[in-house]
Amino acid sequence: MFKGILIEKDDSGYRAGLRELDEANLPAGNAGNVLVRVHYSTLNYKDALAITGRNPVVRHFPMVPGIDLVGAVEESSHPDYRVGDMVVLNGWGVGETHWGGLAEMARVNGDWLVPLPATITAYQAMAIGTAGFTAMLCVLALEQHGVTPDRGEVLVTGANGGVGGVAIALLSKLGYRVVAVTGRPAESDYLKYLGATDVLDRSSFSSPGKPLGKERWAGAVDVVGSHVLANVCATTKYGGTVAACGLAGGMEFPATVAPFILRGVTLAGIDSVMCPRDRRLEVWRRLSRDLDRDRLNLMTRKIDLADTLDCANQLLSGTLRGRTVVAVAR
Repeated sequence: MFKGILIEKDDSGYRAGLRELDEANLPAGNAGNVLVRVHYSTLNYKDALAITGRNPVVRHFPMVPGIDLVGAVEESSHPDYRVGDMVVLNGWGVGETHWGGLAEMARVNGDWLVPLPATITAYQAMAIGTAGFTAMLCVLALEQHGVTPDRGEVLVTGANGGVGGVAIALLSKLGYRVVAVTGRPAESDYLKYLGATDVLDRSSFSSPGKPLGKERWAGAVDVVGSHVLANVCATTKYGGTVAACGLAGGMEFPATVAPFILRGVTLAGIDSVMCPRDRRLEVWRRLSRDLDRDRLNLMTRKIDLADTLDCANQLLSGTLRGRTVVAVAR
């Protein structure tokens, strides 16, 4: 038996709680050819939606949420992993269609795992988590589309969240001038410590705007969507790139084609869930090299597994900033 957060849905309703779980109920077969003793997991926006039931994230019930995990291999029939190996997992539908990381044990497909980089601790791996992994994917997209530091300012929306915070820290260390957008301007000093040179209020981006605005951004990382993404695209410079990776402000995209056909702006979609293995290895290599650990520590808090339910509501209410690591191991 082991402890974990379990989400259930039946005639009596939708509920999540800390439960004693039976290892026999863990997934089997090829979908579960590696058993991992989880050391840490995380609390992401998607996890909070799953735990609270505010969005239909979970596809099968009962479900252990947690889209991230790091831990030690306990059993393996996968050729790449042996007992004692430290491994990291994010994405692949874990916590949505397959039992996830917010439990002391997880049985997963070894193809979904990557080795924990030697220069990153287990705790740091979850301080990075899906949010930091996604931020690095965004940075790579900007680089691949020719957005270099000499091209001008790069905008980061949702700056107080995990993706935004890590994106600011990464871009700043790589030499970019970063402008942060937030709905919490009182956090300006925090964002400037992460590396932002300027902080703008989200209100100037969140209302319907013009098809084209004054050119300012060489590139952008957007986690908000909706009117914010539309306004960011409309104010991106000729030939610039916007990496879109979130929908915290809504799934709709109330924009025109003007930025794309008149200014050659590229809208690069970023997905971390089904990202292929070779790309994952490159992302973790770059994170181990380019992410300032002191700034990562500043944006990270640690909670116990039992605190996850309360923190999920706080995350959705917008009162948490940065990253939340869940200490799972006993």
